[in-house]
Amino acid sequence: MPLSNSVKAILAQKYHRKSLREVLLDKKLAGLGDAYVNFVYSLAYSVKSKELSGIKVRSETLAEALKRAGLRNLLPSRLNRHALGNAAEALVIHAWLNGLVSDEECVNILQDQLERPVEAFTNLLLEIRRRWRS
Repeated sequence: MPLSNSVKAILAQKYHRKSLREVLLDKKLAGLGDAYVNFVYSLAYSVKSKELSGIKVRSETLAEALKRAGLRNLLPSRLNRHALGNAAEALVIHAWLNGLVSDEECVNILQDQLERPVEAFTNLLLEIRRRWRS
């Protein structure tokens, strides 16, 4: 078994049975999700530009994508953009840990709208939400 699958299995065990709302509010998932979101976005950018790049995705971008994906209503009303960005990051890493999306799928989805990051992340969150229901 490849290392990434065993690591994912260990982490996914703890986070497998959470509701969508619980995932969105999980600060530990958000912490790891921050690194993962930046990683897959940087990969998408690097592949498209054919130049290695490290990009930090802004909380505002993720917060707006979360709203456009129809997930804002699952969260408390008094959350700021940073907290909404954290929610998006938590959902993306949870989806990866539990096999709802792969690294390659994230990169491909983000590449399609790379010039419009809000749209790119909206598409990724919508795909995760669609697969969550299935």
